[in-house]
Amino acid sequence: MQFTFLTIFPNLIECYFQDSILKRAVDKNLIEINFLNPRDFSLDKHKKVDKKMVGGGAGMLMTPEPIFRAVESIRDKNPHIIMLSPVGKLFNQNDAKRLSKKSHILFISGRYEGVDERVIESLVDEVFSIGDFILTGGELASLVLCDSFSRNIKGVLGNSSSLEVESFEEGSLEAPSFTKPLIYNGIGVPSEFLKGNHAKISDLKNGMSKCKTKYFRPSMKNPFTIEKR
Repeated sequence: MQFTFLTIFPNLIECYFQDSILKRAVDKNLIEINFLNPRDFSLDKHKKVDKKMVGGGAGMLMTPEPIFRAVESIRDKNPHIIMLSPVGKLFNQNDAKRLSKKSHILFISGRYEGVDERVIESLVDEVFSIGDFILTGGELASLVLCDSFSRNIKGVLGNSSSLEVESFEEGSLEAPSFTKPLIYNGIGVPSEFLKGNHAKISDLKNGMSKCKTKYFRPSMKNPFTIEKR
């Protein structure tokens, strides 16, 4: 899968792929990372990509021309274009699984006060937000989505079964997990985990998952459906 980041700060993104799981994914050619810098497509003699907003307002706005030229330069690669913005749809795991099947994703990362709205109207396929808060730029949010897509690509995770027991897969949060020592700071591992009865362990984890969801995310859809016997 190919990822292209349109950003004026590629160094903020590039370092994320130099270690751990995503580095191995790059080395195995499971994912490919490329960059487009709008400054390279600016006709301004100083390579500026921002201007004052029409109608006034604090701060500067990224202009459309360099972004349009940058996107046009890879149009033949048919990227699915995603814009990161606080006004976008809240990103979720279903989006991650769906978009991990694309062959090429282009992330547009805004800066300053964002980008000219005509970029979104004319170029962008989907607009996402990672939460109801403001960041200094779209690069971090782009990385969040890229990481989420990548781990759903076959071969990226060492054990693909890890995806089956994660939060949001069954409409609830993942159950608590434990490791050794069996007692730490006076708190022990649930004794049922030590008895080897996998059916009982599964039931216990299911109950713990529901409790955790009720406490942390009570708004999640149908996390407490009780099976009728």
